Amino acid sequence: MGLKRVLVIAGSDSSGGAGLEADQRVLTAHGCYALTATTALTAQNTLGVQDIHVVPTEFVRKQIKAGLEDVGADGVKIGMLASAETAVMVAEELKAHEVHSITLDPGLIVYLKVMISTSGSQLLPYTTVLTPNIPEAVLLLRDSGVDVKEPENLHDAIALAKQVHKLGPRYILLKGGHLPLNAQREKPTADADAAIVIDILYDGETVTLVEATFSRSKNTHGTGCSLASAIAANLAREMEITRAVREACRYVEAGINTSVDLGKGNGPINHFHSLYSLPYAPGHFIDYILERPDVQPVWKAFTEHEFVQKLSIGALPVENFKWYLVQDYLYLSAQIVLHIQHEMKLHLDYCASFGLSKEDIESSKESLTCTAYSRYILDIGQSGDWLALQFALAPCLLGYGAIAQRLFHAEESVREGNNYWKWIENYVADDYSAAVKLGSGENFYIHTIFTCFC
Repeated sequence: MGLKRVLVIAGSDSSGGAGLEADQRVLTAHGCYALTATTALTAQNTLGVQDIHVVPTEFVRKQIKAGLEDVGADGVKIGMLASAETAVMVAEELKAHEVHSITLDPGLIVYLKVMISTSGSQLLPYTTVLTPNIPEAVLLLRDSGVDVKEPENLHDAIALAKQVHKLGPRYILLKGGHLPLNAQREKPTADADAAIVIDILYDGETVTLVEATFSRSKNTHGTGCSLASAIAANLAREMEITRAVREACRYVEAGINTSVDLGKGNGPINHFHSLYSLPYAPGHFIDYILERPDVQPVWKAFTEHEFVQKLSIGALPVENFKWYLVQDYLYLSAQIVLHIQHEMKLHLDYCASFGLSKEDIESSKESLTCTAYSRYILDIGQSGDWLALQFALAPCLLGYGAIAQRLFHAEESVREGNNYWKWIENYVADDYSAAVKLGSGENFYIHTIFTCFC
């Protein structure tokens, strides 16, 4: 694949936490080569911006041309454009040089009006990913003549993302940091109930939600710049868009969580956390495994199987579901694991609602597929170690959780009159969600490794 090159067109941050300085660290952490075109110099620190010196448009043009006509670029990240003339010029130069991967961070709100009123019609339709936060998205729309209000819940935020997408970018990533939600994805009644933030990726057809734990850290200076640069780096590395965005979001999340206090105000994130020893953002080991190119197609086929899709809208033939219930019970009965006994009791109660008694189930013939998987797990348990057994069991635990969470929150799912909705609710319940969280935890597997080898 070779060394990927990313041109950053943005302002300089004298404190080093945002702007070009942060962008270059992010790109380095992602194994990319950074070129820069400086649009403005700022005097700022963790407490705020004291002054700005705008670089003349023609000099910015010379920087862009010098970089693109020599080293070249596999992608471009745009931050602070500083003036209307510069915004128009950037659109002209990127079109002239046929740059096809552009990540645009609206950045400082003070410059949004300038950008939209003078160049939005030129630059936004040429943008691959636009990454506004909620206040920036609202301002983008209002300055484009769209009457819009601040979102109050996830549904409103999704609607806002869809409206911004109409301005022209191929993808819109609406950052949800200004709208923290509780664990039920609702607006919290108290600040202490804020548990998650959800970023919304939209391409004109599909809504993808990227969820992260809400952080109360004050070290968030430069998060917007860093996220956009991480996306630009991932796209330059030819990563599929959804994965590029997810990994970038996790990178920033881990950067916040591993940051150290610098300055008296909002300090910078830790841009180099990913270089310490791990090939993934801390806390996302399972995500890293599931999104590997050799794993992701199999995982997708499993969690988005036709059986699952029909389950969500109540269109699955009842006989198919009853067959599944029988085989699932027979699978559970083959596993000598204490906590499964509780699940088996719940399973029998649920089967009874479909007219299946315990005697009916236990007299049924086990399918070849069920036999193969259950005996595989037993073989691993008898011949392997504890770590191998955990990985053998993980697809079942994590898969059910992933399927149920996706179906439970999908707009197209049918709740009323869906005979299978209780099944979905069982696997988003607090006890099962807690088990999935434990089974997804990086510390769980690290502890298992130490138990096996120390």
